[in-house]
Amino acid sequence: MTKILGTGAYDFKRHHVAEYPVDLPSHLGDKPVEAKPGVALSSSITLSEIQRDNLTRIAEANWLKSGGSKPEKAFDPELVKEIYHTELKVKSGRKPVPLQRVMILEVSQYLENYLWPNFEPETASFEHVISMILMVNEKFRENVAAWICFYDRKDVFKGFLGRVLHLKEGKELTIAEKTNYLVFMINAFQSLEDEVVRETVLRLASLRSWQSLSYGRFQMELCMNPDLIKKWKKMIKKESDEAKRQGGCFDPSASFEVNFLRSLIEEFLEVLDNKVFPQKHSVNEDDELADANGFDQVEDASVLYCERFMEFLIDLLSQLPTRRYLRPLVADVAVVAKCHLSVLYRHEKGKLFAQLVDLLQFYENFEINDHVGTQLTDDEVLQSHYDRLQSFQLLAFKKIPKLRELALANVGAINKRADLSKKLAVLSPEELKDLVCSKLKLVSKEDPWSDRVDFLIEVMVSFFEKQQSQKEAINAMPLYPNEQIMWDESVVPSINYSGEGCLALPKLNLQFLTLHDYLLRNFNLFRLESTYEIREDIQEAIPHLLAYINNEGNTAFRGWSRMAVPIRQFKITEVKQPNIGEVKPASVTAEITYSISSYKAQIRSEWNALKEHDVLFLLSIRPSFEPLSAEEAAKASVPQRLGLQYVRGCEIIEIRDEEGTLMNDFTGRIKRDEWKPPKGELRTVTVALDTAQYHMDVTDIAQKGAEDVYGTFNILMRRKPKENNFKAILESIRDLMNEYCIVPDWLHQIFLGYGHPSAAQWTNMPDLLETVDFKDTFLDADHLKESFSDYQVFFRSTDGSENMDPKPPFRIKLPRMLKGNKHALPGNERSDKDSVNDANMVDAGIEKEELVVEAYIPPDPGPYPQDQPKQNSVRFTPTQIGAIISGIQPGLTMVVGPPGTGKTDTAVQILNVLYHNCPSQRTLIITHSNQALNDLFEKIMERDVPARYLLRLGQGEQELATDLDFSRQGRVNAMLVRRLELLGEVERLARSLQLPEDVGYTCETAGYFWLLHVYSRWEQFLAACVGNEDKATFVQDHFPFKEFFSNTPQPVFTGQSFEKDMWTAKGCFRHLKTMFQELEECRAFELLKSTADRANYLMTKQAKIVAMTCTHAALKRKDFLQLGFKYDNLLMEESAQILEIETFIPMLLQRQEDGYARLKRCILIGDHHQLPPVVKNMAFQKYSHMDQSLFTRFVRLGIPYIELNAQGRARPSIAKLYNWRYRDLGDLPYVKEEATFHRANAGFSYDYQLVDVPDYHGRGESAPSPWFYQNEGEAEYVVSVYIYMRLLGYPANKISILTTYNGQKLLIRDVINRRCVPFDFIGPPSKVTTVDKFQGQQNDFILLSLVRTRFVGHLRDVRRLVVAMSRARLGLYVFCRRFLFEQCYELQPTFQLLLQRPDHLALNLNENSSVTERHVDDFGNPYHVSGVEEMGSIVFQRINQLYQARAMYIQLNQYMAYSGQETPSIGTEEENGDHNSIPGSHAMDIDMPASANSATPGESQSVEGTDVNGLANGKNGESTPKGREGKENDSEVHAGDENVVPPPSNSNDRDGME
Repeated sequence: MTKILGTGAYDFKRHHVAEYPVDLPSHLGDKPVEAKPGVALSSSITLSEIQRDNLTRIAEANWLKSGGSKPEKAFDPELVKEIYHTELKVKSGRKPVPLQRVMILEVSQYLENYLWPNFEPETASFEHVISMILMVNEKFRENVAAWICFYDRKDVFKGFLGRVLHLKEGKELTIAEKTNYLVFMINAFQSLEDEVVRETVLRLASLRSWQSLSYGRFQMELCMNPDLIKKWKKMIKKESDEAKRQGGCFDPSASFEVNFLRSLIEEFLEVLDNKVFPQKHSVNEDDELADANGFDQVEDASVLYCERFMEFLIDLLSQLPTRRYLRPLVADVAVVAKCHLSVLYRHEKGKLFAQLVDLLQFYENFEINDHVGTQLTDDEVLQSHYDRLQSFQLLAFKKIPKLRELALANVGAINKRADLSKKLAVLSPEELKDLVCSKLKLVSKEDPWSDRVDFLIEVMVSFFEKQQSQKEAINAMPLYPNEQIMWDESVVPSINYSGEGCLALPKLNLQFLTLHDYLLRNFNLFRLESTYEIREDIQEAIPHLLAYINNEGNTAFRGWSRMAVPIRQFKITEVKQPNIGEVKPASVTAEITYSISSYKAQIRSEWNALKEHDVLFLLSIRPSFEPLSAEEAAKASVPQRLGLQYVRGCEIIEIRDEEGTLMNDFTGRIKRDEWKPPKGELRTVTVALDTAQYHMDVTDIAQKGAEDVYGTFNILMRRKPKENNFKAILESIRDLMNEYCIVPDWLHQIFLGYGHPSAAQWTNMPDLLETVDFKDTFLDADHLKESFSDYQVFFRSTDGSENMDPKPPFRIKLPRMLKGNKHALPGNERSDKDSVNDANMVDAGIEKEELVVEAYIPPDPGPYPQDQPKQNSVRFTPTQIGAIISGIQPGLTMVVGPPGTGKTDTAVQILNVLYHNCPSQRTLIITHSNQALNDLFEKIMERDVPARYLLRLGQGEQELATDLDFSRQGRVNAMLVRRLELLGEVERLARSLQLPEDVGYTCETAGYFWLLHVYSRWEQFLAACVGNEDKATFVQDHFPFKEFFSNTPQPVFTGQSFEKDMWTAKGCFRHLKTMFQELEECRAFELLKSTADRANYLMTKQAKIVAMTCTHAALKRKDFLQLGFKYDNLLMEESAQILEIETFIPMLLQRQEDGYARLKRCILIGDHHQLPPVVKNMAFQKYSHMDQSLFTRFVRLGIPYIELNAQGRARPSIAKLYNWRYRDLGDLPYVKEEATFHRANAGFSYDYQLVDVPDYHGRGESAPSPWFYQNEGEAEYVVSVYIYMRLLGYPANKISILTTYNGQKLLIRDVINRRCVPFDFIGPPSKVTTVDKFQGQQNDFILLSLVRTRFVGHLRDVRRLVVAMSRARLGLYVFCRRFLFEQCYELQPTFQLLLQRPDHLALNLNENSSVTERHVDDFGNPYHVSGVEEMGSIVFQRINQLYQARAMYIQLNQYMAYSGQETPSIGTEEENGDHNSIPGSHAMDIDMPASANSATPGESQSVEGTDVNGLANGKNGESTPKGREGKENDSEVHAGDENVVPPPSNSNDRDGME
């Protein structure tokens, strides 16, 4: 039976990799690379420089494995010390590590091959431990698996973590070392899914840490949490007994773990107070606090340490296991108050620090009960605030006469910061200290800050003031970004975030405090990610306008931009009064007038296509009078360079043409037949402005005298519709924040990351389906036995007797605990041992448990061919059957589907079985892409689910390869057409019964007809049959509807047997019953008159399976709620490619019923070993882990999943390149038996090969603009091999060219456009795209270019490697720099296999067509191609031969025509090719190009030869797209190739940034 797996070290590691240029300090200047140890390499470091570098030489001598063997040198601890002190230790500067040196060491496997194998916890030096810390940190920075190499020695790993914790004892660390240490701790606390790490670090934030609290705070915490008193006493007793046993005295507060976090916090406060500004040693309250910027000399390294420490505390407070016991400690030391009063908080260099302090304060006061883990409601928060103030007023009234006024004031008068500070000012410093430290016990008397009045007031105010609730905060936040947030680098970093510093961003990790916390983090990240994209669009559009100041001093524009147009007039037309309880206006409406006269037709039509709900941006441009000098431009910010003053967003309400006629109206105000094309060139658009932003702007004008933003707008900018849906998604998240949203109880804890991982698995759920009808799941009885191999299967008939010849369909009564499910493994470990034991037990002859299966005969569906149900033909594997069983039962089902393992087939069968077993339930299907949704839908239509119950929402419906229309409109039309067909059948039935035909007038009359005439006749017939069973022809003679069924293909009754005829009669009646049931369903469409009402009824009531993309679900959530959309089951395909929040929203597209969520099943299907969701900004990807999908997080949490284990896509040999990444991925019998997979690839010796590409014209990779990598040698080589394949006769649509970078994609397209497209016999390939874009697709032959020659780059992300290796079915040829990739630790399993074959392309030149009978294991006579130039000359030679053959053929043609004979057909002997090839080159379409038709053979060779010769040694200089100009080529469509999908007009792959 199926294995259900959890996670172990093997499964999930962080792997989103990127690589960045590094800004190096100028003083490390231009020394030669070999000069001295400690010299940093420049950011444009080359492979040869790495090879010559001192560190590389040391690595080769000591630990680098070359050719599979390690150097013989023994471990030298002094070498570790020398490397640390000369190469890794930073003496000065902001950066805590010399990044290039660390990168070289990490790539050379310093940790895996030298530091770790030789680490002993007792003897290892300080340098050894800190070097390992740096290597682990670098792995986290690169987002590759960090802990995996430690798993060979788990006990030593614990010893290493212990050494790390004690590293500071008796040693003073430099500020850089402290920062590195802190980063390691941050990484450790972010890895709580790792068992060893979790055990070690959670002890630091346990209840024991309360020993370090001040006595007053300790008493207060225990009073507030009486449940902990018992736990505390038990813990103290246990420790005391342990100490006695060991013969020592018991001092609880002296323990290292008790003081670890407190000493870290105190060390941070020391740095903050004394090290950030070296010239300042103390600040008294008498100092002039306002002059924060007077401290000129700032220690950057200390600032970075302070920022990192804030990140550390935020991380700990934002996950429940560490928050519980740490929060009192943070409050006791008053970290937030001390940070607020620090000079850095107000200094210009402390902007990021201040944002982090505010984030820390937010999490310290988070609305949650720390010890129970439940979210506090708004009322509870408010009540707690009032109780706190009330008890303080009571204390003041009794004990402090000076505060009598405060004690008698109403709550509203003292809950604001200013009021409270003013009231407390009457106390003397001594009285204030006594109040805060002794009476309220908020801080300790011993705290050196307790003598500062400003500190004591800050502590009091932050404890008693009313905090803004999360709901209020999110409602007051504008949904559109403005210019201040857009260019704030600490919140929306530019693309080159290197992972070295921290940011003021929330993180998505394993756990969340509450649903509100989850939504808030996702809201902020989604908003900032869309802000980044908007910022990029603004920076792209504005420069084209060429703004300048004209003679009148106003802004004017010389240029034009496709996406931005100057505004003629802007006026605010209406500001509505605020709603009750709010301060912002209810709505703000404005009118904008602009002209589209300067645009050509196509761009004009784009502007005319604007419609309701589209988002536009209003920009205020005011360039400087004089153009900025080069020096000024370098120093200026982006808005200053663009002259950009303000940015505001708005949403279209309506758009009108010059005559005031409404355009693009979808509300029905303009009927379709009245529609006219828009007139004139002026357009007036009415927009809704953001009310929160408007309120903030108006307040600034009133209070601060700021400029009126709304009087300055002069540019209107639009964005591409597909990229402009952020507002609807943000609104959906905000609506969820404002609702009391309910995730089903069975999913709630798991969703937040708590509770038992298998709690939501079907075996632990109530209301199971006890007996399941599997319909067509099993093809035969043997198939069923194979699927339940752990059971002794007994087949029974419906009457309970044993069935000796069982045939499907089968019903199975499922036991609650199915055997073979390994979901109960402790620690989610892989249990090979158990499966071996199970096998032994079976062999020993121990009886298997019985499984009783009922084989039943399904009733006759009817006499017509269309009545017969469609049957499944897929022979599901036992694992797939396990996934189907889990999917149809209530609860959470997770299916990991490696490439080619039939994820879609499994999903479709789950839907099919679910529909038949729970016909009243409705299922929602969500996918990431339209392509996947269409694949799923096309397969559902081949199953026995009536088309009337299927509905496809969204834009991609028109791409469905079917004649049926599954959109809302299409389904409504289909229902109306079907109604007429059925009513026609009812009339025919009435005629056959000699009744009036008007019964078929409407569905209502047909319903009465059914009851009065049809059903009654059937009942009379059944009554008549009783007692006449012995008459063979009775049914034939008395069946009342015989005439109606006279038009069946075969006669209905035989008259030979009563039983057979009765069986057929019931089938006929079933046909009638289905017909009238369908009519009853059509009745609503008869009653509802408007198209919209019919469509909504269809969606909310009629459809049983509704499919849409995750984006559509997020966009339309409000509409679904208004219509009362309901569903019971959610199936999500590609769920490892969907953002967390876009997975969450589809779970909540319906209102809860009586406080309960209706959702019963959640089925997630995906593959976390392939690429994650696309996040364009690297900072959000690397720092905030925004590209983590819910599926991946569930896998990390150890939630059981089923991994499909048999692939049917690729040759078994190619599958080995990636199946090491999965647990036990094997091959389906099909790929082992099918002849196609046994035949070699004609013209090639091997079915897969790595081809080493040396420098071409003296260079390897190049980057015309940052992260736009290209490699001309690889591009030329790949295209040459493609041409070679085409000349052999491989079909173009069977070949795809993939690469890992956008720059290379554009370069290869350019080479193809010049070398292939002009020739009819070559043409372009099926696709030229990036690996990322090709995920989810496949082709027979893949040519892959890896581009990089300096650093491995983002292919170090093993998930990208898995996608790249798993796209090919029959042939994979990888072009790359061998030395670079064979050294990469993460990629070794794949590259070791690739490198078992020669690294020069091996061709079989004696094969001249695409068909060969050579076996795949027979390598033939390999000819090894030396390089790009030789491949070019081979291709050139073949083209010459082809032209000679063509010329001869033309002469022969002319001769035959002249002599009147029939032209012989060329290439007939090749016509027996298999399905994956076409005849050889001489059998191609050999019409000459126009230029060659009239030329002699010699001329044609020379003409074409010139062009093709360039392929062998041409320099392709102009083909290299430079920077952005190159990106325009992206939109090019290859002429004459119907297989090519036009790529999007901008390169927005996830790797576009690289």
